Amino acid sequence: MRAVTLAHEEDFDGWRDAARSLALARVPPSEVTWSVGDAPPDLFGEEAVMPAVEGPAFSVPRPFVDLARTVICHSEPERFSLLYAMLLRLRARPGVLGDKADPLLRRLEEMAKSVRRDMHKMHAFVRFREVDEPDGGTRYVAWFEPDHHIVRSNAGFFVRRFTTMRWSILTPELSIHWDGETLTQSPGATRADAPSGDPVEETWKTYYASIFNPARVKVKAMTKEMPKKYWKNMPETALVGDLIAGAQAREAEMVARSRSKVAAEVREAGHDAAEAAERRLQPGGNALAAWEALFEEARGCTRCHLYKHATQTVFGEGPVDAPLMFVGEQPGDQEDLAGRAFVGPAGQLFDKALKEAGINRAKAYITNAVKHFKFEPRGTRRIHQTPKADEIKACHYWYDRERALIRPQVTVALGATAARQVFGRAVTISSLRGEAHKLAEGGEAWVTVHPSFLLRVRDNREAEYQRFVEDLARIGERVKALS
Repeated sequence: MRAVTLAHEEDFDGWRDAARSLALARVPPSEVTWSVGDAPPDLFGEEAVMPAVEGPAFSVPRPFVDLARTVICHSEPERFSLLYAMLLRLRARPGVLGDKADPLLRRLEEMAKSVRRDMHKMHAFVRFREVDEPDGGTRYVAWFEPDHHIVRSNAGFFVRRFTTMRWSILTPELSIHWDGETLTQSPGATRADAPSGDPVEETWKTYYASIFNPARVKVKAMTKEMPKKYWKNMPETALVGDLIAGAQAREAEMVARSRSKVAAEVREAGHDAAEAAERRLQPGGNALAAWEALFEEARGCTRCHLYKHATQTVFGEGPVDAPLMFVGEQPGDQEDLAGRAFVGPAGQLFDKALKEAGINRAKAYITNAVKHFKFEPRGTRRIHQTPKADEIKACHYWYDRERALIRPQVTVALGATAARQVFGRAVTISSLRGEAHKLAEGGEAWVTVHPSFLLRVRDNREAEYQRFVEDLARIGERVKALS
């Protein structure tokens, strides 16, 4: 066994030098143990001070170096060994970085993604408090609790942003300090070592409360982007509860002020202009503009890996005030090329069934649980693959916003993937089919099969199709009853 001891948790240079020597000596990953600092190495390991190894030098692609620099910061103890295994695999198969199905590569990329997310959280959620120093100067001190070993790697960001300030960032593992010229580090600290507040915070909280927009409050999205673990270190979060509680009253006040403006337009511009202004205040009056903005945002979606291989994002379509919303699984080959939902063979069968059920497709909003085509290439063909749970979850961001804009009275899940998106958990079609189910966010949901199922079924195909049409007809009658 070989034992490698690195200087610290983020010691990329030490890992790289050791990994290069080990790789040249053809030492397999199973015969190397990695430790950090004073951590005890393997009892039977040999110190990995490698002698000069004869053999040609080798290089690796830049993307691997960038990946390794990021993964080194992860909190996973096995990261050094995983990266070394990937290095050996890369030497044997230079093109392995292009194989997105490789389990080890996928694991490393997920680790890198987690590190980048943690670094972003540190950029966004560090809050400095002003303290007096013995020399009469001022220092700004912050407390942060990262999930990974990102403090050293993130130090440059704060040096560039706060170059003229003297500041310290305290974390449980490591603290960093900037005096305006030199960056130093010290051992980890505790929350009690950081100041709890300063006079500037009262001014900031007053400003934050004044710009808080109740019309844009989405608690679920807010807690996803700003997890509650960071709230205790941020002064403005103490205000959020009361601000949300008063959101409806403030929104009513905003609408009242807008209606006063409409009244002024009535007097100054005449009936036609005033009527147009009044329409802007009606429910859904700005929904089309909001939908168009959401559509543009979705075109650049990178929330999961599926965007890397799909032709484009396939977003929903239909009236923004539609009382009926259909949710399918994901785009197919033809949808991916056309950029529209339900235009392939399953879409054509769907149109036929809708017509027989007496439902006008043009009056319904139609979308998918997942917005990018997932497939497996086989020669010149692209074979559909069912989305996984994490891919469905990544796309919930778009489904949730579509539904908030459309506000349908009835949402129809076509197939198990769509049902998982609508209900937020795995369900079976047989257990929910044919009945209305109340949704926490309002309206009701129905479940039936996906049209593609009817294309695949061999036994009793006509009977299954007629049952599908009956489901749609019942749903259509329900929409009429609710309208």
